[in-house]
Amino acid sequence: MHEDGNGGGRAGESHLSGSGVNQPEFLALERELTVLLRRARANQGEMAREVHPDLESSAYGLLVRLGECGGQRATDLAAFIGVGKATMSRQLRALEELGFVAREPDPADGRAWLVTLTPEGQERVGRVREARRAQYARRLADWDPREVTELARLLHELNRGMER
Repeated sequence: MHEDGNGGGRAGESHLSGSGVNQPEFLALERELTVLLRRARANQGEMAREVHPDLESSAYGLLVRLGECGGQRATDLAAFIGVGKATMSRQLRALEELGFVAREPDPADGRAWLVTLTPEGQERVGRVREARRAQYARRLADWDPREVTELARLLHELNRGMER
């Protein structure tokens, strides 16, 4: 049996016909992700201001990354966040001035530096993240815990799929 070129391939293939993207499930997905991302951007700005009133929204993501992964090279942080070296340097300087990050020699390469959270940075980011989780718990209190687990699993799968 031959594929007809109109999305009639075998089950499990990831090909969409030209009109496949207009299916109701993809329209609903686009709409809901747009709302989620808009709210996430606004929420990130609020969390950044809770850490410090002068903290840029994008710098909050750096602090979270350092809190989760430990010391990182500036080039690795820039690649993860998706910014250039100059932007990363500016953000790291601002975070150093606020006392939230420090640079230390990379034990694996004496020519390189690792950026790490200071104890002050750890405390402030930890406090804001804990408050955010408490907010999720309040807003989803009427959900079955299995539904929350399933949502987290599906979002993980979505994020993995977007990396490809």
